[in-house]
Amino acid sequence: MAEIVAIHAVSHTPVMINFPGAIPDSDREAIFASFKEVGEQIVSAKPDVVVVISDDHIHNFFFNNFPAVCIGAAESYDTPAEHWLKLDRQTLRGDARLGGYLVEQALDSGFDPSFSMELKLDHGTLAPMHLAGVAQDFAIVPMLVNCVQPPLPPMKRALQWGTFLGKALRAYDGCERVAILATGGISHDIATPRMGMVNESFDLEFMRLLSAGNDEELVRYAADHVNEAGNGAEEIRTWLMAHGAAGGGRFETLYYKAVSNWYTGIGLGRWNTKHGAAA
Repeated sequence: MAEIVAIHAVSHTPVMINFPGAIPDSDREAIFASFKEVGEQIVSAKPDVVVVISDDHIHNFFFNNFPAVCIGAAESYDTPAEHWLKLDRQTLRGDARLGGYLVEQALDSGFDPSFSMELKLDHGTLAPMHLAGVAQDFAIVPMLVNCVQPPLPPMKRALQWGTFLGKALRAYDGCERVAILATGGISHDIATPRMGMVNESFDLEFMRLLSAGNDEELVRYAADHVNEAGNGAEEIRTWLMAHGAAGGGRFETLYYKAVSNWYTGIGLGRWNTKHGAAA
């Protein structure tokens, strides 16, 4: 059976790739160092595959067909989808067997995912992996959660998805070691008058609740207050999925700063696991 050896969550934004100089050097260096730290922790955990939980920014899906959750089941993924993202075009290795297994197990467990063997992944997946230095190091299974177009999966459903994911991975006999990387958020607004306003108090309280051990309070806060943190904050669903997969492992904040010139609350954290996380 597989062991989950590392679980991390990090913010993503294309701005930190395209306009790194928009913020003070000291802030940028600290943020990029934190991403490198996450990458080093993942590498040290020696996973066979990384499940990357992110969202699709209307590249693979549009309003005529927008699944709540899509699991990738391909042998490879071209990235980035955005022609304007200042990263080299590349192909990420996939793990079709694990992706297919998760689809089957989800259906058997009362979940209804879609699946795809032709995803083209965007900055939500590539930018964090690039900054962590692990984009070409591991095979991945992408899980894309609708955080863009209502109706969105409820916060409690995201947590349930994470609980399922953790159990399914621990029961998988196709590899020995799996890591999870959730990407998205935290607070930010895209294409609204509030763009550039970061709700630091929401971000800090959300991360505090991740470590507090009361999942009911966590989900209630996320559902009741996410609208105060911008439309991009809906991506905290990916963090809730990682939290559910941790199965009670304690969350630790590695870094946080409200970065208005990157339009985003930049947060990075990890959950306690037997290997590759905080003791």
